[in-house]
Amino acid sequence: MAHQFYFNPYILDNLPAPAKGFDVVQDISEPCLRMYITSRGVKTFFVRKRVRGKDKRILIGNYPDVDIEDARSAVSNILVEAAKKTPVRRRKISFKKFLDLYLANRVRRGEDSYMKLLRAINRHLGSLFEKNISEITANDINTVIGAISGAAIAGRMQELLQSIFNYAVDMGYAKSNPMAGMEKIKQNRRVRPLNRAGLYRLVEAIEAEESQMLRAAFYMLIYSFMPKSKIFAMAWEDLDFNHDMYIGYPLSDRAIVLLQDLPQDGHWVFTSRGGMHLLDPRTAWRRVAARAGIPNLTMDDVYKFMMRQLNWAPDKEDLRVNINELLDDIFYQEKDLDSDVDIELV
Repeated sequence: MAHQFYFNPYILDNLPAPAKGFDVVQDISEPCLRMYITSRGVKTFFVRKRVRGKDKRILIGNYPDVDIEDARSAVSNILVEAAKKTPVRRRKISFKKFLDLYLANRVRRGEDSYMKLLRAINRHLGSLFEKNISEITANDINTVIGAISGAAIAGRMQELLQSIFNYAVDMGYAKSNPMAGMEKIKQNRRVRPLNRAGLYRLVEAIEAEESQMLRAAFYMLIYSFMPKSKIFAMAWEDLDFNHDMYIGYPLSDRAIVLLQDLPQDGHWVFTSRGGMHLLDPRTAWRRVAARAGIPNLTMDDVYKFMMRQLNWAPDKEDLRVNINELLDDIFYQEKDLDSDVDIELV
């Protein structure tokens, strides 16, 4: 261990040289600042830093050519520079090929959400595909973003491009991010209107729906904790009533009871015209939402609301327990459906 003391000229001028090899001393005022003293009496300031798992010693200069205060002041900049990744300069790559790398390594989405993202990319960013990513300029980005109608999608594409170019810089395919300093598009993000009091009204509105199949489909938006695309495309062969699972995803007790009461006379659980599964019953849903007094409520709002309340667990059995406990808490607690006061869940 290095000897520790407050570096000052008197002490450093009178430090004895070791008989052989070198000694190391450490400054108390700036603990990252240290000094070698060799057997020939050479005194050198240095900084010791662990960089990406390796012990690194960075020389500042010899004393007294380098003043003590100058050495202390240099420490912070040295630590910042040492922490920076060594830039890697790779061969040129097209935006499309790098985009494939980005999607494979950085994007984690469900199948439906992933396909939706791909459609948006192909529609709005296609003009960048053949350009080398290192040669794309801020003007190119502004042209692409400016051609998108609607602030919401334009803002999301801007955020996506920001992330893509940051990754390109980290990977060494671009020297800098052309979007640095670009003004962020203001988005009027939608406020989801559902809360617990509204959920109770929604349950009553669903119960008033005449079609048993639609009632069950809409109830599954609450009971299954799955997006509508997965619910409406349920096939009987994918349901495992012995283990209360659907394609590996745990189902609540309420969902199981509801599904078992449905007639199993076809391939799909929720059928539509022409023998297809249910796609998007928006007319019926608007009717239900209006009855619940939440006319701007979407089916996705219900899924998002339920998922926000759920205590996620990686173990499927634990997750199923959490799902059942949440539904019990929602539906078994004392509630006043006639109250005009809506309390937003935290």
